[in-house]
Amino acid sequence: MQVQQIKTIGRELTRFLNQFDDTFARSDTRSRLGIYLRGQLSGLPRKSIEPMALAAGVPPRTLQCFLATAQWDEYRMRDRIQQIVARDHADARAIGTVDDTGHPKKGTHTAGVQRQWCGNTGKIDNCVVSVHIGYTVDEFHCLLDSDVYLPESWANDSSRRAKANIPDDVTYRKKTAIALAQIDRALTNGVRVWAWTFDEWYGRDGDFLDGLNSRGQNYVAEVPSDCTGWVRQPRVLTKASPQAARKRGRKRTYPRLARQGSQASEVQHLASFSPVFRKQSWTRFKIKDGEKGPVVWEAKFSPFYRKHGNGLPGPAHTLIVARNVLNPEEVKYFVSNWIVDAGATKEDMLRVAFSRWPIERCFELGKRDIGMDHFEARSWRAIHRHLYISQLSLLFCARLQRRWREKNDGQPVPDSGTGATGRRQLADGSIPAATMPTRNVSENRRTDSVLSTPEPSSQRMSHETNIAETARTKRQRRPITLVYPG
Repeated sequence: MQVQQIKTIGRELTRFLNQFDDTFARSDTRSRLGIYLRGQLSGLPRKSIEPMALAAGVPPRTLQCFLATAQWDEYRMRDRIQQIVARDHADARAIGTVDDTGHPKKGTHTAGVQRQWCGNTGKIDNCVVSVHIGYTVDEFHCLLDSDVYLPESWANDSSRRAKANIPDDVTYRKKTAIALAQIDRALTNGVRVWAWTFDEWYGRDGDFLDGLNSRGQNYVAEVPSDCTGWVRQPRVLTKASPQAARKRGRKRTYPRLARQGSQASEVQHLASFSPVFRKQSWTRFKIKDGEKGPVVWEAKFSPFYRKHGNGLPGPAHTLIVARNVLNPEEVKYFVSNWIVDAGATKEDMLRVAFSRWPIERCFELGKRDIGMDHFEARSWRAIHRHLYISQLSLLFCARLQRRWREKNDGQPVPDSGTGATGRRQLADGSIPAATMPTRNVSENRRTDSVLSTPEPSSQRMSHETNIAETARTKRQRRPITLVYPG
C-alpha cells in the first residue's frame, strides 16, 4: 500500500457514508455513525463501545444511545447496502451464499442467547446466532443481510422478550425461513445472483429448496448423505385405472407412485450402487489454488428427482457426488436445480458448489478486524444495528480493496501488516488500510471461527509437495478440468 492511498482513506470513507445521510433525521446522530465505523476500522484490540468511544473522545453513553435508543432507520441502511451492491457490483456470474455464525456471550439476558451450536467455538456453547446472506463476484465479497435467530425458548417467554425489547411481531422462525426472507429483501432491492449455495444444514430442508425454486433462483446445495430420491424418474399415477375404480373398499389417493416403480434411495447408496454412477468414471476438477497448492476434487453427475414430503418425486435436478482426490474418504453430495448443459456446465456447478468460503471469510474478517462479535448490547434492536454497521464496514473495505486492485492492473493488493496484528494503520492510528488478506478459508461446515486450530493437512495437501502421493498416482493421473481458469 502506498502512502498516497493511505491519505485518501478518510475522504473515501466520508464520501461513502454520505450515501446514508437520509437514514438519519438529525446531524448529531448521523455523525455518530462515522465515529462507530472509524472505531471498527481502527487498530483497537477490542471494538466494543467503550474503547471506541474513548478513542474518539466522546462519552461511551453517546454510542450506547446511538445503538439502543436514538431515532434512525437501520432498515433503510440495510436496504441501501443492498442497493449499492446491486448498482455498483452487479455481475452475471455473481454467487449468493447463505450461512449462520455464532457469537459467544456470557449470561442469559442478551436477546436470543442460549446454549446452542456455535461455529466460533466449534461446540455447543452459550451464544447468539445470526443468519446471513452474502454476495461474491470474483475476489469481491460482502454481507447483504443479517438477522438474529430467536430460539423458541425466547419466542415463548414474554418476560425475557420484554427485557430485551423484542418487538411483538418477531416470532420464532427456522433459520431457513429467515434466509428466504433475506433473499426476498435482496431481490426487492435489485440484487441478482447467478446461483445460491449453502451447506448441508440448509440443503436438508426441502421447504427451503422449494422456496428457492418458486422464486426462480438457481442453487447448488450441499445435501446430507441421507437425502433421498431417484436417478431415474419414477412412474407416477395421476388417477385410478378403470379396474381399480371398480373395486370396492377404501379408495386410494392420487397422484401416487406406481407399485412397480423403484423406491427412493439415499444419495450415498445411489453413488455406491446405482448403475448410473457405477458406469461413470471420475472426472477431476481444479477447484481453486489453496495455501499448499491446487485443491482438486473429482466428481460424477446424474439426473436426480428429489423425494418430496408427500413421497412423490420433484422436478428434474442434478445430483453431484464429489470426493477429495487426496482424501477419497471425504465425499460431498450436492443437488442443483440446474440441468447439466441446459442451464449450466459441470464446471459451473462445481464452481458454485465450492464457493461458500467467501461468506466464511466475511465472518472471519468481521470478527477479527472490525469487532462484529464484540457487541455488548442486550436489546434486539441494538444488536441488529451493530450487525448492519458491521456489514457497512465490510462493504467499505471490499470496495476499497477492489478499487486499489483495479488501479494495480488486477494484481493482488499487498496486505502484510506492520505489527503483530497484521494491520496497516494511518499515522494517527484512526483507520487501518482494511485490505482483505487472500488466505483461503476451509469449506468445512461451521468453520467460521477465527480459532488458530490448523486444518488437517490432508485437506489442503499440494500435488507438488506431496512427493509420496505423486509417485504412487503417477501412472493413474487423469485430465483435470479447470473450474477457475488460470
